[in-house]
Amino acid sequence: MKKILILVVVLFATVALKAQTHKIIFQLTSEDTLAHKSLMKQLNNVLSISPDAKIEVVCQGPGLSMLMISRTTVQEGISKMKAKGVFFAACEFSMSERKVTKEQIVPESGFVKSGIVEVITKQEEGWSYIKSGF
Repeated sequence: MKKILILVVVLFATVALKAQTHKIIFQLTSEDTLAHKSLMKQLNNVLSISPDAKIEVVCQGPGLSMLMISRTTVQEGISKMKAKGVFFAACEFSMSERKVTKEQIVPESGFVKSGIVEVITKQEEGWSYIKSGF
């Protein structure tokens, strides 16, 4: 009986581990358009292996340019990733510093008051952190 109980516990633990959803926060601080294209590829790669992953991309500092309507070179990629559940967030402190309004940000983006605080909060909640860029 004891062996059966142990077997059941191990089985449930294995199923629970396999059902784990990845939670990943990417931080983008580069205005390099090659870094933006690379990020889109990374997001696609993660979702091709783990389609249920929860992903957030925080753009701050120079990385804000990826979310600016007038500067982005990956608008189509942002739209596709948004449709797959990726949340894009523009840092409002960076926007203020650069005099960028919410109307100048792609409509697929949300906003966070502080990009760095958002990253810290997600890490404290158990999210994996990836620094994006070169």
